[in-house]
Amino acid sequence: MKLGFVTAILPELSFEEVLKVASDIGYDCVEVMCWPVGKAERRYAGVTHIDIAKLTQDSVSQIHDITSKYGVAISALGYYPNPLSPNEEESKTSVEHIYRLIDAAKVLGVNHANSFIGRDWTKSVDENWPEFLKVWKPIIAHAEKQDVKVGIENCPMSFTQDEWPGGKNLKTTPAIFRRMYEDIPSDYFGLNFDPSHFIWLQMDYVKAIREFGRKLFHMHAKDVRLDRDRLDEVGIMAHPSEYHTPKLPGMGDVNWGKFFSALTDTGYIGPVCVEVEDRAYEGSLERRIASLKQSYHYLRQFIPKD
Repeated sequence: MKLGFVTAILPELSFEEVLKVASDIGYDCVEVMCWPVGKAERRYAGVTHIDIAKLTQDSVSQIHDITSKYGVAISALGYYPNPLSPNEEESKTSVEHIYRLIDAAKVLGVNHANSFIGRDWTKSVDENWPEFLKVWKPIIAHAEKQDVKVGIENCPMSFTQDEWPGGKNLKTTPAIFRRMYEDIPSDYFGLNFDPSHFIWLQMDYVKAIREFGRKLFHMHAKDVRLDRDRLDEVGIMAHPSEYHTPKLPGMGDVNWGKFFSALTDTGYIGPVCVEVEDRAYEGSLERRIASLKQSYHYLRQFIPKD
C-alpha cells in the first residue's frame, strides 16, 4: 500500500508546492483535485491543482517532471460534483467534466479517477435509479475504453440544508453497491472507500471491506467522532453535523487496526489517502500542514515506508 493525502486541504498551493509538502513529510502519493476553475460552492470543493481542461503535451510533461522531482506519485484524479442534479445545467457540466477527468487520467498515465454518483436529494433511491443508469452506463463504458478505473466515494453528502433529506450522492450503502454492480457489471466501476461514513450511518465498514474487496480501487483515511450524548438529544433524523465531527485518523471512532487488518486480508495494495476535514486544524496553512504530518505519523504504523 501507498500512503497519500487528498490535495483539497491545500487549495492555496500550486501543484508543485503540494508535492513538495508531500515529499518533505514522506508521503508516497497524492489524490489531485481537478475541479473546473472557478468558485467553490461548498467546503473542500472547487480546488484545482491540475486544470485538466487545458492539458497539453507540454503540461503533461511538466506534471511528470514534477512527480519525478519529488518522488511523489498521483494516486488518482479527483472531482466530486452532483452529476444527477435536478438542475440540468449543473448535471450537464458535471458529467462533461467527469468525461474530461477520465480522459486526463488516461493521458497522465494515472488510470484512476474518483468522483460521486450524484443524486436528486428530493427523491428516493428507486426514483433516482433510471437517471443513474442513463448517466453512468455510458461514463463507465467510456472508462473501459480508456482503461481508467472509476472509484466512487461512499459519502452520502447529506450534511447541510440544501442536501436534505436524501443527500447528493447515491452510492452509500452495501445494498446500493450490490445493486449498482449488478446493473453495471464492469471491472472499471468500483469504490473510493471511506470508513468514516460508515460510522455515522451505523454500518460495519470491516464487513463491507471484506465483501467488496475486488471493488476497492482507492481508499480515503478519515476519522469521525460521534457525540452520543448529543445523538440522544436530537436523534438520527437530525442533520449529521449536529452529532458527528470529522477528525484526523486516530482521533475518532474508526478502529484503524481492524480497518487495515481487513484491508490486508483482501490483498489490497493500492493508495490510502488522508482526507483532512477536521475543523480544529483549519485555522491556517501551517495548521493544515501540521494535520498532514500528524496523520502521516499515525498511519505509518500500518503502512511502513518502503
